[in-house]
Amino acid sequence: MKNSNELGNIQIAPEVIEIIAGLATVEIPGVAGMSGGVAGGIAELLGRKNLSKGVKVEVGQKETAVDVSIIVKYGSSIPEVANAIQDNVKREIENMTGLYVVEVNVHVQGVDFKQEEKREQRDEEIRVK
Repeated sequence: MKNSNELGNIQIAPEVIEIIAGLATVEIPGVAGMSGGVAGGIAELLGRKNLSKGVKVEVGQKETAVDVSIIVKYGSSIPEVANAIQDNVKREIENMTGLYVVEVNVHVQGVDFKQEEKREQRDEEIRVK
């Protein structure tokens, strides 16, 4: 994005918008992490250091469109998580950059069962005492 005023130009790199969208996504309850895409049918779970890797943006002069790929935590309501992501990403990008967000597409790439597996292991440990 490039914006001009009487003092000069303001230029925001697409990578900045990707990072804003990534941060706004992972702070939503129910998001296990960002997904780097599906490789061989298995979604790659990315940590906080790779926030922009699960995000794609198209940036115009005044508008932007965002795609985020996520892994949801087992037991979370996918529609509720996706709606919360859309609202939060739109709000944060518009507040921080002044760009109008025309769409936020959420791609659910997988489900994280780690918490459920730990719970099952604890249940098994309790049974054998």
